[in-house]
Amino acid sequence: VQLQASGGGLVQAGGSLRLSCVASGLTFSTYTMGWFRQAPGKEREFVAVIRSSGGRTYYADSVKGRFTISRDNAKNTVYLQMNSLKPEDTAVYYCAADRDIILSSIRQGDQYNYWGQGTQVTVSS
Repeated sequence: VQLQASGGGLVQAGGSLRLSCVASGLTFSTYTMGWFRQAPGKEREFVAVIRSSGGRTYYADSVKGRFTISRDNAKNTVYLQMNSLKPEDTAVYYCAADRDIILSSIRQGDQYNYWGQGTQVTVSS
């Protein structure tokens, strides 16, 4: 299984970015896909997740209303549309995948089996 994240970059506060994560080596439509981030000196934190069945989405409170997670099963890709970016959104963003993760664990990164390499997002003030 490989997860390839892309789309990061440098953007001014208030701007937008769209991250993509292309998955291979798995039956993508059956996997829950998540986005996490890690800022320098901080622990990795949950950002958003989209379930395989029904595509239900969940967000961290810090990004709710600004970020949107979506998936295209035909392209084996999960997206994270990030709007109204803030300097505190600066981090390395990682995509993660797991087939059997239960609902109560979807915000816990250590419950995901597969991880991408990360893409840097920097928001300037």
